[in-house]
Amino acid sequence: NIDASGIFIGAPKLMDFLDEPLPGVGTYEDFNTIDWVREKSKDRDRHREIASQSKESTWALMKSISDAFSGWLLMLFVGLMSGALAGGIDISAHWMTDLKEGVCLSAFWFNHEHCCWNSNENTFQERDKCPKWKSWAELIIGSNDGPFAYIMNYVMYVCWALLFSFLAVSLVRAFAPYACGSGIPEIKTILSGFIIRGYLGKWTLMIKTITLVLAVSSGLSLGKEGPLVHVACCCGNILCHLFTKYRKNEAKRREVLSAAAAVGVSVAFGAPIGGVLFSLEEVSYYFPLKTLWRSFFAALVAAFTLRSINPFGNSRLVLFYVEFHSPWHLVELVPFVLLGIFGGIWGAFFIRANIMWCRRRKTTRLGHYPVLEVLVVTAVTAVLAFPNSYTRMSTSELISELFNDCGLLDSSQLCNYANVSDIERGSNALPDRPASHDVYTAMWQLALALVFKMLITVVTFGMKVPSGLFIPSMAVGAIAGRLLGVGMEQLAYYHHDWVLFRGWCSPGADCITPGLYAMVGAAACLGGVTRMTVSLVVIMFELTGGLEYIVPLMAATMTSKWVADALGREGIYEAHIRLNGYPFLEPKEEFSHKTLAMDVMRPRRSDPPLSVITQDGMSVEEVETLITDTSYSGFPVVVSHESQRLVGFVLRRDLVISIENARQRQDGVVSTSQIFFTEYTPPQLPSSPSPLKLRGILDLSPFTVTDHTAMDIVVDIFRKLGLRQCLVTHNGRLLGIITKKDILKHMAQIANRDPDSILFN
Repeated sequence: NIDASGIFIGAPKLMDFLDEPLPGVGTYEDFNTIDWVREKSKDRDRHREIASQSKESTWALMKSISDAFSGWLLMLFVGLMSGALAGGIDISAHWMTDLKEGVCLSAFWFNHEHCCWNSNENTFQERDKCPKWKSWAELIIGSNDGPFAYIMNYVMYVCWALLFSFLAVSLVRAFAPYACGSGIPEIKTILSGFIIRGYLGKWTLMIKTITLVLAVSSGLSLGKEGPLVHVACCCGNILCHLFTKYRKNEAKRREVLSAAAAVGVSVAFGAPIGGVLFSLEEVSYYFPLKTLWRSFFAALVAAFTLRSINPFGNSRLVLFYVEFHSPWHLVELVPFVLLGIFGGIWGAFFIRANIMWCRRRKTTRLGHYPVLEVLVVTAVTAVLAFPNSYTRMSTSELISELFNDCGLLDSSQLCNYANVSDIERGSNALPDRPASHDVYTAMWQLALALVFKMLITVVTFGMKVPSGLFIPSMAVGAIAGRLLGVGMEQLAYYHHDWVLFRGWCSPGADCITPGLYAMVGAAACLGGVTRMTVSLVVIMFELTGGLEYIVPLMAATMTSKWVADALGREGIYEAHIRLNGYPFLEPKEEFSHKTLAMDVMRPRRSDPPLSVITQDGMSVEEVETLITDTSYSGFPVVVSHESQRLVGFVLRRDLVISIENARQRQDGVVSTSQIFFTEYTPPQLPSSPSPLKLRGILDLSPFTVTDHTAMDIVVDIFRKLGLRQCLVTHNGRLLGIITKKDILKHMAQIANRDPDSILFN
């Protein structure tokens, strides 16, 4: 498979192959699928050349070593850059989230926590109150008590939220339309070999980083974890340009992007191993062993960089570290499985509702007013969130509080149980106790927060601001889990003589850990929405440090996947890929229908015959007319129109570039010049114009199947080799062509979906 284009001209004016490759030949147009086989063979040729030259001189040997080392160096840069950006995003988002409620007088760049850390006047009972931190009511009207102060704080909270979201949506619209959303559906599509120019560019990176901080700070029901995968992939793509090996080869670049996706999760959650598994299970299409090692190295570097920045100020890398390590009992697997069922049902409901809303946004006038939509959703979110302390706090803080188990020193409303006289003051582990009025109030507030989060996330995900889904999904599950955990705890306290609790839960013991139920619920809901399994469990125990809870997490995650799959086959990312019409062949989807290649190929019986180019005898004008009249991405080359025997396949883009180049750089090339794809040019009459020999751009080994090949085998070939088209022959004669788009349309038709929803090839 030759990537250089050579142009020959008939003797005596015949020129040899051009020494340097033509710029543009072998590249792809926007919204096209790459040819993996061609890219891999290009890389193999480059390797062979470097290996053969390295034996000739010391300089060539040094070049060979640097070429081998360049991948690791690139991974180091990706890890460092992503870690630094993630640290900056975390710190800025913390500060701006607290800015909605007040400001630190001693240093305005401190968030609430840092401000009160530096203060000597705060007391143990009121750790979050200190003279240096002033709420907006204290600053404006001088008091923080009474209804007027409450209204003042309320108004300022809503105003800041609207300002942040307005800035976010305006920047996205004006400078980088690709910076909105989660980014993971598009990254999955890009990694499968699709090209979306600018999606991983410099502007997208810059605007996504800024607007992500603004969107998270505005209090909208979204997270920064999904978008951080997009940010890391932007870093990977930009840094690829420093190395020729990755700049010039699309398949090699996708190996780097797979590793960058792992880095994104590593810095989002502080979970390097979970990140590598996430990339392998959820995002990557092609994941060789070499990419696994490099992903591991890049995730390690990124996690180390983030740990050095220490954005959470607790000298820990993880977001929600749990202090409790009390054992769980076998009987508790029943409520854990119930949480799994809840997660699966909610995941399936969320996907359906969100896709319906996004389709409505695309097809109605709602889509014409993205700024207004974001402002309305922000206003509704802020107005409804402020009165409830659990929705007012940032979602990460909420999850952290729900995961936390109650110790003696906890001042949270969730931990304000009725005092029991025989508590041992020596330990911080508390026995199961009766719930007080405060705990019941907290339960009501959490129940309202659960309904609010479930509904508002449906509308928020997919708006024209960066929006991740990990944290809102985890919040829904954590609230449900905590409610169930407290319910179980009270049940065990009041009915410890039941058969269910007898033998393992004696009175005055610490039997039930509500924080564990919140963890399991968070995993179940996130699994129901994304359909992750292995990587999700690893992320959860890396995220919390709760290594002994792997079995409950596995039970809930597996149950949620089974339940969600029973209600709808695809996860949220696959659903969004299909909604956008991207050409993505889902590796997990089974093709079980007994159709043949001849049923799917084009041309169909009623269609005009296939547009082909003959290996000799066609003029430049005829080929240019064929290119103008059709929109195909390539043309089969045959011996003649009568025989239809296949010679090879030529790409439209390569043809256009080669003909343009021949007109500019060679004498005598006119519209009547003959184009040859044969090895030797037949003798020309002296009066005839210079011919063009374009065998150099011809793919002499295109993939072919016979007309009776079963479609499930064809689909498998497309998936495993990453093909963009395949030619169909019968006894060596060309019959038709099957492209990735044809397969996707055929699969959509079989599943009773609209085949015209597949927009790109």
